[in-house]
Amino acid sequence: MDDAILKHVDKADEVWHAGDIGVIATTDQIAKRKPLRAVYGNVDDHTVRITYPEINSFICEGVKVWMTHIGGYPGHYKPGLKQKLIQERPDLFICGHSHILKVMKDPTLNLLHMNPGAAGVHGFHVVRTMLSFKIDKGKILELDVIELGLRGKLPQAVG
Repeated sequence: MDDAILKHVDKADEVWHAGDIGVIATTDQIAKRKPLRAVYGNVDDHTVRITYPEINSFICEGVKVWMTHIGGYPGHYKPGLKQKLIQERPDLFICGHSHILKVMKDPTLNLLHMNPGAAGVHGFHVVRTMLSFKIDKGKILELDVIELGLRGKLPQAVG
């Protein structure tokens, strides 16, 4: 965790984490500052897995959100996931896992897919990224890609 991430956490109304939390202290630092919604990822240990669900489905300002760690993306969903998305009918589908920033519409399921990439210093991504957006009256607005610098370079470590 570093100041580059926490600066954006402090600007948010709420933080959503799409898994691969690493250590529970990561989400503890976020949750002390802002409301947090999260799912566990494939690298997360028992403590993270008993704290956060595999799937987090909720409604925010009229937008139905469905979040999980391993999900794929439109046209390349994880096996069995497309059927769950058809049943759940979310407006916004968020996943992580690939460490590849991707935002795209799925016109067949009428949803927006978001993968924020990866904000951590470990992994195979090159640039550390996050997403910021607003939700107002059922609309997703002001989507911004936040670049936090190169992976492996941790500016101003905190805690």
